[in-house]
Amino acid sequence: MRRCNNVFSGWRCIFDLATKEQTVVQLEEQVERPDLWDNPQDAQRLFRQLAHLKEEVTTWRVLEQEAKSLQELIELAVQEADFSLRDSLEAESRSITSRIASLEFQATLSGEYDARNAILAIHSGAGGTDSQDWVNILMRMYIGWAERHGYETEIMDMSPGEELTGIKRVVLGVKGKYAYGYLKAERGVHRLVRISPYSDYDQRQTSFALVEGLPEVEEQTDVTLRPEDLRIDAFRAGGHGGQNVQKTSTAVRITHLPTGIVVTCQNERSQRQNKEFALKILRARVMDLELQRRAEEQAQLKGQHIAPEFGNQARSYVLHPYQMVKDHRTGYETPDTQRVLEGDLDELIQAYLLYALRSQESGPSAPAKGTRNPT
Repeated sequence: MRRCNNVFSGWRCIFDLATKEQTVVQLEEQVERPDLWDNPQDAQRLFRQLAHLKEEVTTWRVLEQEAKSLQELIELAVQEADFSLRDSLEAESRSITSRIASLEFQATLSGEYDARNAILAIHSGAGGTDSQDWVNILMRMYIGWAERHGYETEIMDMSPGEELTGIKRVVLGVKGKYAYGYLKAERGVHRLVRISPYSDYDQRQTSFALVEGLPEVEEQTDVTLRPEDLRIDAFRAGGHGGQNVQKTSTAVRITHLPTGIVVTCQNERSQRQNKEFALKILRARVMDLELQRRAEEQAQLKGQHIAPEFGNQARSYVLHPYQMVKDHRTGYETPDTQRVLEGDLDELIQAYLLYALRSQESGPSAPAKGTRNPT
């Protein structure tokens, strides 16, 4: 327990709170400029940056004070040989250490959009009906992950598959701080190997799904969509049949002419709502395209190889003939497939984000050695 304050002091140096506090002062001076709102977009970005930095500094300062108070209590208990509070002090020490570790990891989420809400799109790939069922499984996995973190989720769009449980494509909105920072780790192809529930001969089936993690875009500040650059078409929403099939043209397809990006939305019952969701998704994809362009330019300057996004197999989930989830980028693997599919993704996500951070700092390198969870 005596190490608590020393540990905090070491991490405080890593995060350089004094410099961040100086930055807060500088930003506060900038927001007082009389010409600030001459450029509303820059003003909004400045206020967002200031609010985020102030919250970060405050969190650390509060935690620092708690650590100091705990250290004083520990020293007092040792001096008086009072062991009655030992269990409670040790529990508080573990809590502070855990919170510091969590904040340390959050420091890896330093990207421009990492603190934002996320848009998660899942597309079925090769594997037919099984791949559409795989999309449904992945959707429930990510909803489970979001619930563990206290994030809100909403289905922004969904295209039903051939079977009642199948989904060709689903777009989830995930609301919560750092949702995008975490979920960007899920981008890529996810492969499932199992005995197909749709086969009469208990055949092993391999299914694929593509996952896109996109940052939520703030309208008119990050991306501007000019009306003349958009082609908007309305059509009837599809479905499995019955009363839920729309009889009017409520579904919306929007084509962004400069980039060729096409977004469809048919989940809502009104054309207006579908259009709003489609524009929201389109803004995210246009901005993501720009972020990819910047990343490719930086990688070329560093001499790094950029592989096609769809060709990047991110992770395999093997349910037969053995149990294993393996991230092919980091080498991290675990035999606890059930826990992962229920939404316990934190260790997989953290392994990737730390690997990506090391790769960014050191340039091209081999994947990090995988870690195996206890059975």
